[in-house]
Amino acid sequence: MVKRAPPLHVLFAFEAVAPLSSFSKAAEELSVTRSAVSHRIQMLEEMLGSPVFDRTQRSLMPTPTGAAYLIAVRRALAALNDVAAQVGETSRKKRIALTMPPTIARMIVLPRLRSFLDQYPDVEVSIELSMSQLDYKVGDTDLDIRFGTGNHAGMESRCLLGEPIFVVASPRYAEENGLREPKDLARAQFLRSKLEIWRPWFVAAGLDWDEPRAGHRFEDLSLLYQAAASGLGVALARASLAKPLLDAGALVSLFDVTAASPYAYYLVYHQAVVERLEVASLLEHLLEGH
Repeated sequence: MVKRAPPLHVLFAFEAVAPLSSFSKAAEELSVTRSAVSHRIQMLEEMLGSPVFDRTQRSLMPTPTGAAYLIAVRRALAALNDVAAQVGETSRKKRIALTMPPTIARMIVLPRLRSFLDQYPDVEVSIELSMSQLDYKVGDTDLDIRFGTGNHAGMESRCLLGEPIFVVASPRYAEENGLREPKDLARAQFLRSKLEIWRPWFVAAGLDWDEPRAGHRFEDLSLLYQAAASGLGVALARASLAKPLLDAGALVSLFDVTAASPYAYYLVYHQAVVERLEVASLLEHLLEGH
């Protein structure tokens, strides 16, 4: 009974001898001596407990055990070759690591990524989600998408998405609270986030109001929009990011007033990474939709 598989050099010798019916010819093919091939075949037979070649004929012929084992060996060696080919293909892939908040990943990056990967099939991307915070330290990645002012010392920064902000709510909430003009917001529940401050919109709407100090807080824009759609209050939104909820009618834009936000989404990177063609190409591809 075989307790372990024979060494690969033994299997290669066996697989070489079988079609050539000769130790000498197999030795030439493997670039080893005839005695080395003979020794390997002997080792295989000892491990199997049965001869694999009939040596009574003028040329070597597999025994029934040898013929059956040859089929298994060829399948095994073919499987190893397939794995080696796959590993080689993977090792040739050019990898790009990205980090970004979940909302921008779902709404902006993934829809633009498909066409890029179709053009660059040798590129493999890795996306890690980050917290939706303002201008925090950029991590160790090729391209980092950050929400904030775009100021990161020692790094390049290009605006990926900077859109005006406007007020949204669920249709039912707007109707129940009679929100027909900006001043009606005095009776609304403000949904707050450090990512979207209200004061710029108040100024644009002609309201001399301070930043709300009370109200539910959500530090992820997707959650902020979903909270508004769920009827928890009014929120500030951006068209590209709130589009699914607006299109579905879960949210409505309340007034014909927009404001410029001090914050936007930026692609942040070290200049050295764009010396890699695949990174520079992805950077421009993501910016094309801007």
